[in-house]
Amino acid sequence: MNSQDFEQLIQRPYRIEIYPAEEGGYVATIPDLPGCITQGETPEETLQRITDAKTAWILIALEQSIDIPMPSTHSVSSSVYSGKLNVRMPKSLHQALAQEAQKEGVSLNHLIVYRLTQSLHHNGVPRQSQGPSSSHSRSLHKSNHHE
Repeated sequence: MNSQDFEQLIQRPYRIEIYPAEEGGYVATIPDLPGCITQGETPEETLQRITDAKTAWILIALEQSIDIPMPSTHSVSSSVYSGKLNVRMPKSLHQALAQEAQKEGVSLNHLIVYRLTQSLHHNGVPRQSQGPSSSHSRSLHKSNHHE
């Protein structure tokens, strides 16, 4: 396999699930890649670790001649998405976001949408969920936000 083929495997848009860990920090998994899970102290650290874990998962699968599944396709049409969701987050994060929104003179909702959009563009994540993960990475990404 050449580097271009490997790069195409790494760029597949796998869905990443990130949630708070019971013991603190965050956990991230890629459901399409069995055992691809990681943990981290912050969402940013967890996202980086799941990306590293995905790369490691794919490398090991190639070394062991294990089939690498395609990302799941969801038959849910975009008309199902209302643009509304309910998110839970630590009280301290809620407070920090609310204070920043007040300082900037915008609504909390506007600030959160702006930050999420910034994060997607900064991390090069397409509009469709994409996530890297690996069973060898020990990092988690937790993403629970509540307004």
